[in-house]
This record gives sequence, structure tokens and C-alpha cells, in this order.
Amino acid sequence: MAIVFPAAVASSAAETLPEALVKAYQTNPQLNAERARQRGTDENVPQALASYRPQLVASLSAGLQAVRNTLPDNTVQSATLRPWQIGVTVNQVLYNGNKTANSVRVAEFQVKSGREALRNVGQGLLLDAVTAYMNVLAGQALVESQRANVAVLREIQATTKRRLDAGDVTPTDTAQADARVSRGLADLNAAEVAFAIARETYTQVIGQRPSQLAAASTVDGLSPNGLEAAKQLASHEHPAILGAAYDVDIAQTTIKVAESTLLPTISVQASASRAVQTDQTLTTTTTDQASVIGQMNVPIYDGGTAASQTRQAKEMASQSRMVLEQVRNQTRTAVVSAWVSNEGTKVALAATEAEVRAAETALRGVRREAAGGQRTTIDVLNAQQDLTSARTRLIQSQRDRVIASYTLLSAVGRLDVQVLKLNTPDYLPEVHYHQVRDAWHGLRTPSGQ
Repeated sequence: MAIVFPAAVASSAAETLPEALVKAYQTNPQLNAERARQRGTDENVPQALASYRPQLVASLSAGLQAVRNTLPDNTVQSATLRPWQIGVTVNQVLYNGNKTANSVRVAEFQVKSGREALRNVGQGLLLDAVTAYMNVLAGQALVESQRANVAVLREIQATTKRRLDAGDVTPTDTAQADARVSRGLADLNAAEVAFAIARETYTQVIGQRPSQLAAASTVDGLSPNGLEAAKQLASHEHPAILGAAYDVDIAQTTIKVAESTLLPTISVQASASRAVQTDQTLTTTTTDQASVIGQMNVPIYDGGTAASQTRQAKEMASQSRMVLEQVRNQTRTAVVSAWVSNEGTKVALAATEAEVRAAETALRGVRREAAGGQRTTIDVLNAQQDLTSARTRLIQSQRDRVIASYTLLSAVGRLDVQVLKLNTPDYLPEVHYHQVRDAWHGLRTPSGQ
């Protein structure tokens, strides 16, 4: 269903709502910042995987050392040494109570939760873009409507003054016409102020100032056919619910990470080194060493830290489950609200369209009757005011109709680029994830920074 405003432009040069959504999706700083946050979250996985890998450390020391030895027979030995030492040490954890495995799982769940958060921000941005677009379209239509109203009121004012000069009306009629003109100018000013604000909001969300905007259409065809179907779809697809479910997984796995500190840790260390001129007795000039050492640490008592951390993790898991239930309830309420509002805008739009048609008919009749002396000036002014108010409500209903259809799509979790079939590549966070997941080294990001 296309919503056509009086000020909407139908030319090919006019910007359409899908085109505005594409610009917002590609350039909005809030969404780009959230994408960068998600790329940072991806790095939690290689950081957790690093505990599976050996830790290699190389060391080098060098200096100048003066040595003076006095023997029992008072013989003095002195020398200036230039000692240096080089070595390499390799540490490999063999077992740490499955802490590494569970830490990797936590990191992967964080990535999945972050993706849903990113998707939710994307939904919010697209809905903000729709709202900004429709507010500009409606604001422009309201300004044009108020300008037309002022023009009509000035015409009535001029006609009334001519009739006053002819003795057909009283000064009261001219005062009423003057008052309505002033009221019309005030309404026009209010509409222009609101329109200017809407344009600035559009610039903030879309990324450029609005020019000519085309008529917009609803997206009812993309929404579920019934309220129960909408609830079911939201429970399975809404990013807020899916993200909260992953947060539960994070909290549950964090318990295992905390419990791992109560288990033994087994590691092996290999090292090799060479030291030159370090023996102050001057009998040895070079020392070479190599070793392989296995180590097992069994925690016995740490003052209760690990036990407290485990209890804390369990409480956080309980909280996350409650938050998940809260998010489900909030989403269900949002779906019902969006569904009812969307259905309500259909009724409101039909009613205001009928109201405008009736008000136009009434105004024509009142003006003919006023010309025949059967109606007064105030009757004409009231009929004009009724028509202007009806047109204002129609414009607002048209705006609300489009926004409500997109709000319903957002409430069920389907307001995204793919569903809307926007002409832009979809941002795929998993691409960056696979680029960095198994990276063993390198400081540059995949984007080249």
C-alpha cells in the first residue's frame, strides 16, 4: 500500500524510502561503531585459543662487570668481564581443569550474543530512518497544507472587508476573519519549526540533508498474517531474545571456568641458554644449559577466592535466566502493541480520508450558502478550520500508517536488509570472525589498519 502525501514527489529524481534506508545502513556512525565493537568482540576467541598454544619467550642480557678477588695469601686477582646471556623458554599447558576449553566456549557465545546485539541495533537504525523519512515527508505536507489554509483565510479576510465596505457584514465579521488569519499564521509557523527539526533529524540518521522525497509504502506483506503468528516469530527470531539466550549460555559456561581453578594444572617447560664470562672465580668462561621440566600444581586452599568466584558465577547465571524471561515478556508486549497499533492506523487512515472528503463537501456548501446570505462569516471560517484540521489528521495518519507497519516488522525481529530486499550488500560479521579466529600472529586488522 502506497501512502501519497500532497507534497510527495513522483519524479524519477526523488529519493525513495528504500534508498534512504540504504544510505543509513551504509554510513550511520552509530551502526558502524557497533560493527567495530563486534569486531573487537571477535578477538576474544583467538585470545582464548592462545592458551592451547605454546608460550615462547627469548631473553638476552649483557653488561660490564668488574671483579676483584683477594686470595688467602693476599694475592689479588682482578678482571673486567663483559658477561652476556641468551636463552629461550617454551611453556606448554597440558591440563588446566578444562579452563581453556570453557573459556573458548564463553568467547564464542560472546561473539554470537554480540551479533544479535548488532542486528538489534541495525533494526533500531532502520526504524529510526523510516521515522525520520516519514517525519520529513509529513512535515513538508503539513507546511504546504498550512500555507494553503493561510491563503484561503486571507481570501476570506479580503472578501469580508469588501463586504464590510458595502455594508453587508459587521466589524465583528472582519475581526473574526483577522483572528483566524493570525491563528493560521501561528499554525504555519509551528509547522515550519517542526519541519526544520525533522530535516535535521533526517540528516543525523540518514547522513545527508533531504531533498525531494517520494511517496512511501507500507510493508504489511512482510509481516505475519496474525497476532499469534507474530508472537511465535518474535520468540524465535527477535535478536533481543536470541542475544539474551546466548548470555545465559555465557553465564552457565562461566561457572565451569570458575570451577576449573579448583582443579590441578599440569604444564611442561623446556629451556636452553648460554652464559658467557659470568664466573667470578675466573675458572669458567661459558656455561650452556638445557632442561625439560614437568610441573603439576594442585590447589589446596586459596583463602576462599575460587569458591566465592564460583558462587558469584552461579548467581550471575541465575540473573541471566531472569533477564531472558524479562526480554521475552517485553518482546511479547512490544509485538502486541505494534500489532494493535498497526491495525489501529488502518482504521484511523480510512476514517480521516472520509473526514477530509466530508469536510471538503461541507466547506463548498457553506461557502455557497454564505454567498446567498444564509451563512455567516464565522460559519465559513469554522468550515475552513474543520477542513484544515481534517487534512492535518490525514497527513499524520498517513505517516503513522507507514511507521506502524515497519514497527511491527521490527517487533517480530525481521526488519533487516535481506527481508526488505534493499539494494546494498548485507554486513556479514562472520567474515571478520573467520579472518581472525585462527590467527597466530599479526598486528594489522583485516581492514588494513
